[in-house]
Amino acid sequence: MSSSRRVVVTGMGLVTPLGKGVEANWKNVLAAKTGIKRCVRPDAPEHYQFYGRVEGVERPEGVPPSLAGQVRFLNRGSVLGFEAAMEAVKNSRIDPASVPGERRSLFLASGDLTKTGCEFMHPALKDATKNRGKGVDRLALNKSLINKVNPFFLLESISNNLFSFLTAALEFMGPNTSLASFSPSGAHALELACRRIGQGEADIALAVGCCCWITEIPMYELDGLGILSRCKHGPASFRPLDRARDGFIPAEGGAAILVEDRDLAMARGANILAEINGNGNCIEPPAGKSLSVPDEVSKNCIRQALREASVDVGDLAFLCPHGSGTRKGDRSELKSIQTIFEAEGRSAPVCALKAYTGHMGAASDICEVILGIEAINAGLVPGTLNFSMAEPAFEGLDISASTRKAAGKSFVSVSYGIMGQCSSVLVEGRAN
Repeated sequence: MSSSRRVVVTGMGLVTPLGKGVEANWKNVLAAKTGIKRCVRPDAPEHYQFYGRVEGVERPEGVPPSLAGQVRFLNRGSVLGFEAAMEAVKNSRIDPASVPGERRSLFLASGDLTKTGCEFMHPALKDATKNRGKGVDRLALNKSLINKVNPFFLLESISNNLFSFLTAALEFMGPNTSLASFSPSGAHALELACRRIGQGEADIALAVGCCCWITEIPMYELDGLGILSRCKHGPASFRPLDRARDGFIPAEGGAAILVEDRDLAMARGANILAEINGNGNCIEPPAGKSLSVPDEVSKNCIRQALREASVDVGDLAFLCPHGSGTRKGDRSELKSIQTIFEAEGRSAPVCALKAYTGHMGAASDICEVILGIEAINAGLVPGTLNFSMAEPAFEGLDISASTRKAAGKSFVSVSYGIMGQCSSVLVEGRAN
C-alpha cells in the first residue's frame, strides 16, 4: 500500500456451497470438489436446476440478544455474510472492544438480487397464472399473497440490512460503507478496508461480501444477459478459462476478511496470515452503448497492483483472474494477462477458482482472496476445476489444471464486472 502503515490479514471467514468455514472450504478445494449440485425445480429450464446452495445454515449464530428480534429482517445473502463475518472476527482472536469504536471500520458488499423484479411476489404470481405467465386469477392471487408472501418483504429488500446489523453487533463505528452491485464490489470493499488502515483512519477493518443468486428471478436476470452455462455436463459445465466454456453457474455465499495495522497486530501477538501490498482499480468501458466486455478488461488494474506493491509479474506464485467462464469475459482477461506477460518477458501460473463454489457475486471476490491466502501459505498453486484445454490463442499461458507446488510468495486476485469495472489485489503470504 502507498502508506507507511502496512496492512495485514488476521482473520478470515467463509460460508459457501463447498463448506462452512475456511478450513472446510480449503480442504474441499484440495480434494477438487465442487459445491454445485442439481436441485430439481419443476417447470424450470434444465440449466436453472444447477447451482451452488449452502447447506446447514438457515439462521445466523452468535447473534447478540439485543438483536435477536431483528434476525427476521435479514435476507438469505445477509445471513451467510453474517456467518462469515463472525468467523473472521473470531479467528482473528481480537477483542473488538480493545480498539476504540471510531477506529473500527466495516465495508459491506452485497451482490444479493433476491428482490430483483419483486421476487417476493413470485410464488403468488405463479399460483395466479398457473405457471403460464399470462392471465391473472385475482382470487388465487389474493389467497396466495396471504399464505406465501412474507409481510416483512419490504424490510428484507433493503440491501444494507447486514451492514446495519453487523455495525450494531460489533460496534464498528469508524469509516463505514455499504456497496450494492455486481462483481467487483467485494474487491472494492476489501480495497476500501485496506485504504482506511493504510491511511491511518482505522486500526482494524472488516470487509464482507455476500450474495444469493440461486432463486428463480436472479437466474432469469442473469440468463437474460446470456452469461449462464447451459449445464449440458451438469456441475462440470462450469469451465473457467477452458476452450469449451459456455458461461457460469450461480451460487450463494458469504466471505469476510479482517485487516489490521501490522504494528498493532504484532504488538498484540496476532497470527498474521498475509499482507496486502497493492491494489488496482479502474474502468475500461466498452465501445459504444453495448454491455460487451472490453478487449483487455483487467490489464491496467493488474499493472496498478503490481506497481503499488513493487512486485514483478514473474515473481508471482500465481495470478487468479475473475474467471467467470463466459466466452468474452475469459477471453478478455486472458488477453490482458498475455499482454502483460509479453511486455515483461516473464510469466506466472494462472488459475481460476469459481467452479469450486459457483459464482457468488460479491462474495466470490473475497472468497478467492481467502483461498489464495490458504494456497500461498501452503506453498501451492490451486488447480482450475474442470479445465482441460485453452483456446489456441492462449495455449502458451501456464493455466493450472490441478493443484501443484508454487514458486514465489505473492499472488494477484482479479475481479471484473459489467461496463468494464475491474479491481485487483496483490497479497503476500505469511512470512516464515
